[in-house]
Amino acid sequence: MKHAVIVGHPKVRSFNLTVAQSYCEAVRTRGHEAVLRDLYRTKFDPILKEEELVEPGKATASADVLAERTRIGDADVFVFVYPLWFNAPPAIIKGYMERVFGFGFGFGPIEQGRNAQLLSGKRLLSFSSSGAPYDWVRKEGSFTALRNLFDEHFAAVCGLRLLDHVHFGDIHPMMAPHVVNDAIAKVQATVGRFFGSRP
Repeated sequence: MKHAVIVGHPKVRSFNLTVAQSYCEAVRTRGHEAVLRDLYRTKFDPILKEEELVEPGKATASADVLAERTRIGDADVFVFVYPLWFNAPPAIIKGYMERVFGFGFGFGPIEQGRNAQLLSGKRLLSFSSSGAPYDWVRKEGSFTALRNLFDEHFAAVCGLRLLDHVHFGDIHPMMAPHVVNDAIAKVQATVGRFFGSRP
């Protein structure tokens, strides 16, 4: 299987990039292919262009979007990794979803009362982090809202099968080293749960 791992964090040595790289390593040890899309390092432009808007059933994808769709179009699994800022993904993640997974890739013209789901049969998995404790994020309703908007709705529009959304709380510069190791272990366990044990 091919996994497109999309990570959005401005720091090179971030917790999120560590999670993304750990995921890639875990699936590669199982003989899968992993393509890491580090949006800040590739300087992905999250701004939706006027010509990309769907007007009377059509839209024109920009060259950078077409190139990105070529890189990840044959992926079997799409994995998003990002921090929560104001209890939502960073703008670069949202812009990636809007531009890359927009009309002509994630969904198509309306058929039988709904947009055609162009990614049916593929899977979606998310990993997020916050400085706030996980219990607080759940209690405040942020995690439920995140699941509704950025997992369930996104998956439904594109026809993706949602596997899980793993959230890491209490992530901050002063955290103990074992927190990162525990997170890596959880990533590996998640990969094992959905894609089997190592050969």
